[in-house]
Amino acid sequence: MEIFYLWIAYALLGVFAGSLAGLLGVGGGLIIVPILAVLFALQGFAAEYLMQIAVGTSLATIVFTSLSSMRTHHQHGAVDWPIMLQLSLGILLGGWLGGVLALWIGGLMLAGLFGFFELAVAAHMGFGRPPAAHRSPPGGVRNAVAGVVIGALSALLGIGGGTLTVPWLVWHNLDVRHAVGTSAACGLPIALSGTLGFIAVGLGRADLPPGSTGFVYWPAVIAISIASVLSAPPGARLAHRLDQARLKKVFAAFIAMLGLLMLGKSLLG
Repeated sequence: MEIFYLWIAYALLGVFAGSLAGLLGVGGGLIIVPILAVLFALQGFAAEYLMQIAVGTSLATIVFTSLSSMRTHHQHGAVDWPIMLQLSLGILLGGWLGGVLALWIGGLMLAGLFGFFELAVAAHMGFGRPPAAHRSPPGGVRNAVAGVVIGALSALLGIGGGTLTVPWLVWHNLDVRHAVGTSAACGLPIALSGTLGFIAVGLGRADLPPGSTGFVYWPAVIAISIASVLSAPPGARLAHRLDQARLKKVFAAFIAMLGLLMLGKSLLG
């Protein structure tokens, strides 16, 4: 594929991911990782590291989109900063571990894990209900421990962590608006630590493409980040005009399709 068309493809991916983030409040990693895996394969990236580069690149884009999202939620008073800081203590460690785990388990197993996760998210979006709030607010130690798990899984999958953080906070009796805002703020330490982890474990590896640092491919980061940040606000405005329930079912079907694609990649190599 020529460079010009690749930049167009990355920008369109950013528009799609950003619009969905604004429209449905979902993280772009669920879309970005599997489509990047396809685009990177078309570019001829080494199959051994293809999934790691897709995940690391996705995390780097989330650094920029999470800054915009965090600012918006903070302006609306929807970020519980004490809880965010408690979670971040564990997230910083977990995000780094995610990069190590991604290298350890290998590309095919990582694709399979991502596929299973997308199918679980699709099932929850299509048929699930929010968790019932029936516990007291979590303490600092429990939040830090939860942050390690959330950070590691989120970095391993190249996502901002909202699908994990929001249920944890709602389950512990934080109202949904503050849970979403706090989760959005947690996306920044997840993305930062995860990106640094994927850079560190990828440094010095053979067969990495030009334009990459470790497992982060910067041309894709730049194009996707700019396009997604610009397209998220229009998506948010459109969200108030469309049927959210129906949109979520359509998106769930799309996510399920991507999940099956990743599972197929894992099984067939």
